[in-house]
Amino acid sequence: MGTDAAGDATVYEETDKSNYIGVGKSKNRKYIIISSEATMSSEMKIIDADKPMAAFVTFQPRMKDVLYSISPLEDKFLIRTNWNAKNFRLMECPIGKTDMSNWKDVIPHREDLLLEELEEFKDYIVLTERKDGLVKLRVRNLKDGAEHYIDFGEPAYLAYVGANPEYNSTTLRYGYTSMTTPNSTFDYNLATREKTLMKQQEVLGGYDPKQYVTERIYATATDGTKIPVSIVYKKGLVKDGKAPLLLYAYGSYGNTLDASFSSTRLTLLNRGFVYAIAHIRGGQEMGRQWYLDGKLMKKKNTFTDFIDCGKYLVSAGYTSKEHLYAQGGSAGGLLMGAVVNMAPDLWHGVIAQVPFVDVINTMLDESIPLTTNEFDEWGNPKNKEAYDYMKSYSPYENVEKKKYPNLLVTTGLHDSQVQYFEPAKWVAKLRAMKTDSNLLLLHTNMEFGHGGASGRFDYLKDIALNYSFLFALEGISK
Repeated sequence: MGTDAAGDATVYEETDKSNYIGVGKSKNRKYIIISSEATMSSEMKIIDADKPMAAFVTFQPRMKDVLYSISPLEDKFLIRTNWNAKNFRLMECPIGKTDMSNWKDVIPHREDLLLEELEEFKDYIVLTERKDGLVKLRVRNLKDGAEHYIDFGEPAYLAYVGANPEYNSTTLRYGYTSMTTPNSTFDYNLATREKTLMKQQEVLGGYDPKQYVTERIYATATDGTKIPVSIVYKKGLVKDGKAPLLLYAYGSYGNTLDASFSSTRLTLLNRGFVYAIAHIRGGQEMGRQWYLDGKLMKKKNTFTDFIDCGKYLVSAGYTSKEHLYAQGGSAGGLLMGAVVNMAPDLWHGVIAQVPFVDVINTMLDESIPLTTNEFDEWGNPKNKEAYDYMKSYSPYENVEKKKYPNLLVTTGLHDSQVQYFEPAKWVAKLRAMKTDSNLLLLHTNMEFGHGGASGRFDYLKDIALNYSFLFALEGISK
């Protein structure tokens, strides 16, 4: 800082266009770490933070299909990695011997449990694990090896480690929510196990969680796989098929959807809607294999899982085809496009937000920032096998002359991830080919990008638009 350009130095340049890079200081403030990570491989470079002019040293050279992250402690490095461990394991190595030949197990790989994250402290580590689709926070004392899990007491929920920048602390800050519990922040004493509620989301207008019911059920997929579904509704629901139900999912990139609270969702529940999240393959709710079974040449599992969840909710009396609605955005919008092609008569209405529907053309254009990074997710259409498979489900490619459900499609003019012309051309093709008289609405916001509205209140207008679409189809006027 403060010198001319001649004083600047390039310390690292990433030549692989598939990788994202970042730089930061370790929590114990002893190292500066450069990370370079693609979908299926990663590499870390480190220097002593007290020697900022030193050359960065590679912790472990990148390897195909091997991901790892590092956490320096006082006398060793902890490594979370999927090396010969599909669900990840925790390993360690000495300070000066970081290549893989020196790694040894701290917590071995487990088939039934996914190791998601690690938070380190001077005397404790906290592991974020996922089993049966639910997060577990596991506390280990580094001095004596004693362990325990934090108890949450609900059947379906979201718990997550919050901001914990202080390495020498014995207090863990974590977040907690469920479909009936507003977002809450807790401080947890790692030594005494005392839990203190620091803050909870205020719900204006009066909210009584006892007036709402949350469930965790399992739908059976076509191949026999059990798919978790998280459900919430207002107390008093009669499961006679007459209630409207909104089914939401994502199902890509190993992104996990957890059962969390939404104050805006109450306006649905208070009008008799059931809200459900389908934890379909392509996410990582049930472990790494759950993700692997919903990507590349197994991508169609994501779509059939969602359809099977919808069918199950109808058969169980939560709703009926005349009152079943679906919603998803981005890759979840691809899901919406696929399921209306595959099972158009199952849904009364579908909301597709910034939908990735022109898969073939987008993945053929390597000038788009995300394309090369995502070959590991969708496949490279320059490979014939991948091309043929992608073409068999790509929503735009599979529009047919048939009846489609009511559709609301939204996009943003400044979207750099799913550019506005993808949903626009999809809607144009649907308009030309569909044989029904159902609604087909395209809303292009001229100010926003992929994430939608960024203003303090503008995002509520987007939600209001979606809910207005649903209420109109249900004949709800107030």
